[in-house]
Amino acid sequence: MNQKKTLNLFDATLIVAGSMIGSGIFIVAADMGRLVGGPGWMLLLWVIAGIMTIFAALSYGELAGMFPKAGGQYVYLKEAYNPLVGFLYGWSLFAVVQTGTIAAVGVAFAKYSGLLFPVFSETNILLRLGTFTVSAAQALGIFSIFLLTMLNARGIQYGKIILRLFTSTKLISLFGIIILGLFIFRNEEIWQSNLARFWEFGKYTSDEHGNMSFTTLSIFGLMTAMGVGLVGSLFSSDAWNNVTFIAGDIENPKRSIPLSLFFGTLIVTCLYILVNIAYLNLLPFFGDPQASSEIGKGIMFAEKDRVGSAAVSQMVAGYGAIIMAILIMVSTFGCNNGLILSGVRVYQAMAKDGLFFKRMVENNKNGVPGYALWIQFAWTSVLCLSGKYGDLLDYVIFAVMLFYIFTILGIFILRRKIPHAERPYKAFGYPVIPALYIFVAIAFCANLLYMKPETSVPGLFIVLLGVPVYYFWKKNSVRSS
Repeated sequence: MNQKKTLNLFDATLIVAGSMIGSGIFIVAADMGRLVGGPGWMLLLWVIAGIMTIFAALSYGELAGMFPKAGGQYVYLKEAYNPLVGFLYGWSLFAVVQTGTIAAVGVAFAKYSGLLFPVFSETNILLRLGTFTVSAAQALGIFSIFLLTMLNARGIQYGKIILRLFTSTKLISLFGIIILGLFIFRNEEIWQSNLARFWEFGKYTSDEHGNMSFTTLSIFGLMTAMGVGLVGSLFSSDAWNNVTFIAGDIENPKRSIPLSLFFGTLIVTCLYILVNIAYLNLLPFFGDPQASSEIGKGIMFAEKDRVGSAAVSQMVAGYGAIIMAILIMVSTFGCNNGLILSGVRVYQAMAKDGLFFKRMVENNKNGVPGYALWIQFAWTSVLCLSGKYGDLLDYVIFAVMLFYIFTILGIFILRRKIPHAERPYKAFGYPVIPALYIFVAIAFCANLLYMKPETSVPGLFIVLLGVPVYYFWKKNSVRSS
């Protein structure tokens, strides 16, 4: 029986945008600012990340048109290289990339809920066994993931309702911040002060006592600092490829997926850049970490890096933290819905190839991979309880970018391997734009190896752990056939 197509181009575009927008846009600007030391360089990082994301999305459009079936990037890598490379991507996705992101976003939802309802605070410890603790925030994070898993297990129509409601809400909210910050509540004096030091560059670091120091950067130092700073903007823009996982549920996927990739990444990129410009119209970029006011701390030293809350407080005095907490709760809940909805289609595609749990092949009575959804929930809950999801995500940043490189390189391979295959959509600007993305992404990865080997090397190790797992599943599949 053919799977019923229930998602249209609008829904597919919302999956792209909704999966991208989590809590990062409201937080990461502070750390990016401390790394590069000037508002112009921070904005440039958002522009570079946006261009890279759009270039990658334009390139993925060709692959999506060639292989319009569930599994997305897993299928592309398998077809361009071999089943092992595809499996390593799927393994990384299940082990930490998708599940770790869901866990981190779920706990972020709970943390901001704690600002409104203190009972859900991270400091409210519900269980203590030696050094192992479970906080109310972790429990609420797991419950939010459980709720979304249960709703998605009841059928794609439930996920679609949440998708449309929450993604539309956060897109409108970001647009509201932009309009209010740029035209209604903008502070001309603050904007001019930021312009006066627009291209200043240097690095701000703190010692164990919290004392800040400023180091002037050389041109090489600035370039390497920008490479590290890109981590924040790139991964605030990540998960755009999730729509490729769910091709089997999308109407006319050969057309809808390439278009949704382009429209979704373009919309979010423009919103992100404009939101940061709004921040610079509301808050000074430079500040003092010891200051007592939000204006005094500035973007760079915003309280707990909550730049969004500080900015909204300048528009609605006294209510910024509450408004931003609600917005981030909406944003993270909607983001997790897209991640939960789409990720399981990759595991199902792997299972069909005999490389994952057999029962993941099956759809439940509601036409969705229910078993895969609950296995994903179980492992995500473990990561929530471990408290290590943030560290794991740092480890795989390097690996995720490697998979993007290999996937886009796969376009060149498939052009030679199957030159006459149907390509309803061809990569925009081929071969220049795909090659340019590969070049910049390789430079980014090389810089991470140089600047942060403590996270990039373990990230590569997590991926390579998938090699023995692949041969285990392959052997087990042969035995059971």
